[in-house]
Amino acid sequence: KHRLMSEAARGEGGRVWVPRDVKDSRKPQDIPEEERFYFLEEWYPAYGNTVPRDVASRAIWKAVRHMGLGLGGKDMVYLDVSHLPRDFLDRRLGGILEMYETFAGEDPRNGPMKIFPAVHYSMGGLWVDFEKDETTGGIVRKHPKNQSTNIPGLYACGECDGAIHGANRLGANSLLSASYSGKVAGESAVSFIRNIEDGAVETDFAGELKRQEGINKRLTVSTGKENAFGLHAELGQIMQDHVRVERNNEDLDKAIAGIRSLKERFGDVALDDKAGWANTSLPYARQVYEMIVLGEVIAKSARMRDECRGAHYKPEFELKLPDAKPGEPAYDEYIRKWKANNEKWAKTTVAKDSPEGPQISYEDIDMSVYPPEVPRDYR
Repeated sequence: KHRLMSEAARGEGGRVWVPRDVKDSRKPQDIPEEERFYFLEEWYPAYGNTVPRDVASRAIWKAVRHMGLGLGGKDMVYLDVSHLPRDFLDRRLGGILEMYETFAGEDPRNGPMKIFPAVHYSMGGLWVDFEKDETTGGIVRKHPKNQSTNIPGLYACGECDGAIHGANRLGANSLLSASYSGKVAGESAVSFIRNIEDGAVETDFAGELKRQEGINKRLTVSTGKENAFGLHAELGQIMQDHVRVERNNEDLDKAIAGIRSLKERFGDVALDDKAGWANTSLPYARQVYEMIVLGEVIAKSARMRDECRGAHYKPEFELKLPDAKPGEPAYDEYIRKWKANNEKWAKTTVAKDSPEGPQISYEDIDMSVYPPEVPRDYR
């Protein structure tokens, strides 16, 4: 199980590296500088270890999977902060360093941590609406549509909503989600309540309660042969093997097929605990099912996008920045393709649940306030 080592470690001066000789079995502290491969610093000299996380993740993947430089032949590289003063580390990174020391049994103040890209927070989230101010291009403050979901009276804010996350989850986005959308959703909810004529929203609460109780009952009385813990493990393996840092359509097809099989098999899940009170197996099983649903959304959405955008990376469809300057034919042709790609794919993917699985559609992104001007280049 992976533990989160915050991006702040690289931002505060952490360096990512592997031994240049994959057979080097010395302790990392004993490997001299000239025998270390600081690949982020060599590949991206202008940014080094501070490249965005999607770029860093692909670089680690390249070093480990393509070049075979993983530590001990395994999926891991060093993240080193041991060259920084201890008091600075305790003040700026104390929380994650204590976490690493607890679970790894090693003090990262004395030697490097071992890391590898893993699923962190999902980018995206619940669809939320907003009311645009045509004069300023921003939102209309305190409008009941802002941060509203497709369920009347239900608002989403914080990391569960998809209003802020784009193709790449940037540092401090969680703080932005909590502080900005939390304030907006609170104002909108108050406005919504004040504008309800009869003081209530027409919803089928009783019907939904009955449906949820029916799901719980089916799980608690089931005598099937499937186990929620086993299905959870299989789902994790499918996502790790086929919906990974680098993606291709063949693997994504395998992932979709495997996830749909898990969804069918979930109908035969039996719980270890069949009690009706304080039953921890029940909410766990239900969470596993929701993970299966979300896994299918992620895999199908990725399969339908034949492009590279942030954390969604399909090498086959990558637009590679040429070694040319603006005004030169190769560069101008690249910009033309980049603009055409944005015209087609700079959209929000929207998934809607249905009995047949997720139904995928797209919404235009309003970039009128601050449109993208040039492609990213971290060389």
